[in-house]
Amino acid sequence: MDRISLKIGTFFFITILLVEGILFYYLHSSIIHSRIDEELSSLQTRGNNHRDILETSYLEDTIHHIVSMESRTDTQVLIMDKYGDIVVSSNYADEYMTKIIETAPVDVPRAGMILEDDWKTQKYIASVSPLEDNGAVFMFKNTEQVQTLITKLNKHFWLAGILLLTSMAIITLFLSRVITKPVIKMNEATLKIRKGDYSVTLPRLGKDELGELGESIQVLANDLNHIKKQRNEFLASISHELRTPLTYIKGYADIAGKEGTSSEDRTKYLQIILEEATKLSGLIKGLFDLAKMDENTFTIKKERVELSSLLHKIHEKIAPSFVEKNITLNFNCSGKVYIEADPVRFEQIIINLLDNSRKYSEGDSTATIEVFKKGESVHILVRDEGKGIPEEDLPWIFDRFYRVDKSRSKALGGSGLGLAIVKELVEAHGGNINLTSELGKGTTFEIIL
Repeated sequence: MDRISLKIGTFFFITILLVEGILFYYLHSSIIHSRIDEELSSLQTRGNNHRDILETSYLEDTIHHIVSMESRTDTQVLIMDKYGDIVVSSNYADEYMTKIIETAPVDVPRAGMILEDDWKTQKYIASVSPLEDNGAVFMFKNTEQVQTLITKLNKHFWLAGILLLTSMAIITLFLSRVITKPVIKMNEATLKIRKGDYSVTLPRLGKDELGELGESIQVLANDLNHIKKQRNEFLASISHELRTPLTYIKGYADIAGKEGTSSEDRTKYLQIILEEATKLSGLIKGLFDLAKMDENTFTIKKERVELSSLLHKIHEKIAPSFVEKNITLNFNCSGKVYIEADPVRFEQIIINLLDNSRKYSEGDSTATIEVFKKGESVHILVRDEGKGIPEEDLPWIFDRFYRVDKSRSKALGGSGLGLAIVKELVEAHGGNINLTSELGKGTTFEIIL
């Protein structure tokens, strides 16, 4: 579970460590070089100042004053005459100083020069400033003091580095946890989904890409959970829908075949058998149609159709069944509207929707077929004042075998395939079907082509 946070944390830590390491190295080197340059420059400047004083007043008192002043500091001065002999030194000139003096060139620039700048391995850093016709002024500084200064500086850098590494580790750990926590939750959710457990609830993870991914996983889990329930209900529905007519057929066939059954009863039973067989045939045909649609082997034959005439014929055909229930069926279409459609399949769509309106509407109500154009689209409305559909059922109303009435009342009939077929047929025509409904006030189906 923590592998991704470990990877991200390690990546962040190494990246920041490399960046900070390079910056620290550059800063450390810059400070040390700057400090050494300051020491060398200061040494050379002191030598030049002594040289300037001696050129102005090369007297014993002046020389004594310079030596006395340098003996109280951490630097040493050595004055040499033009013959190369040491005139005076603030401290004893040891062999290391002698070796450095021997490296001095004959022609030293007026501004002076650094004779030794190796503070790491040599005992002294040194400079020389030339005296006009009177030799030179040599300045020395023991590198132990410089090394002590650099050692203190290194300690400060190590302390700062350790504090930085510690804070970096804490911040990286925190950030990696913050970043990977949503990913870990989503991983746990997908593992549950993979095991067939779709009861996944992910918290809102923000509006970034991770949030969108989490929302997609949540929607996927909800859809898979619904599909699982739908599959179980589908199998139960198939079993129920096939078993019921087969039971009637078998039962009434047995009764009709008995010798004692009268001719009148036999005719009645055979009629029931015919009705149930017809219902069974319609159910199987609907299933085959849906199977063909799923496999994209279902074809429709489009032609130019005048919609008003087609709907008027459908209205005349189905109006008597509405009159029988005392429901008024209105038809509103102004002018001629042409569409590209399969007349047989389009009639199947409208009849299914109207049959639905009739089943779920009470007497003394009104159902309406309305057609109008909006821009380049043709809108067909089938509206009723029936029972309406509960809000929680609306997302699934076009699913196969889905029924708002879970009791499968024989009075209402139907197999639960009608609206599923309608949706598939509308989409096969390149259109969309929308649904709005309010419980107790009615339902409106809108087809947009």
